[in-house]
Amino acid sequence: MKLLEEPEAVRAALSPLRRELLRRLREPASATQLATALDMPRQRLNYHLRALEKAGLVELVEERQRRGCVERILRAASVAFVVDPSVMQGEFTRLHDQYAAEHLVEVASGTVRDVARMQQKADAAGKRLLTFTLETEVRFAEPGDVHRFTDALTEAVRQVVESFDAPGGRPYRLVAGGHPAPRPTEGEDAE
Repeated sequence: MKLLEEPEAVRAALSPLRRELLRRLREPASATQLATALDMPRQRLNYHLRALEKAGLVELVEERQRRGCVERILRAASVAFVVDPSVMQGEFTRLHDQYAAEHLVEVASGTVRDVARMQQKADAAGKRLLTFTLETEVRFAEPGDVHRFTDALTEAVRQVVESFDAPGGRPYRLVAGGHPAPRPTEGEDAE
């Protein structure tokens, strides 16, 4: 996994054709092979490959002689790319309102950025990043229930943290957030 932190790299990967090239380049290939598979002129394809290579999204695997020319074999720089959320949106001013949607987005963005960076380092070191995720859905009868639920959850988490918190232990960040569940799209069953 590779974290994209530069707007230029993200812009380089945004077009559907370039996303398709990155998908196909999970396995090494030449411009000629890709042009044939996509039924498009090699020169046009080379333009897009150079842009991806310049952005650090594609890397050279090998060069070999073929019919008097040098054939370049490329592959995607990673099997997956994660975009640092701060690249795609303006930074939020730090809010202290635990019920503000902007604060939830800011915290979620920071979590994506931090975990992606740590995952890259763990991958490079051949280690596994130990994380955990809790996810559930709750239905509130009244809007005021959100506040009562948050207060009860805060107290429960405080008690659990207090029983496990060890001075000198490795710190973990626990993030809990809630947002309305997306409505089912057409064709999906609603419960």
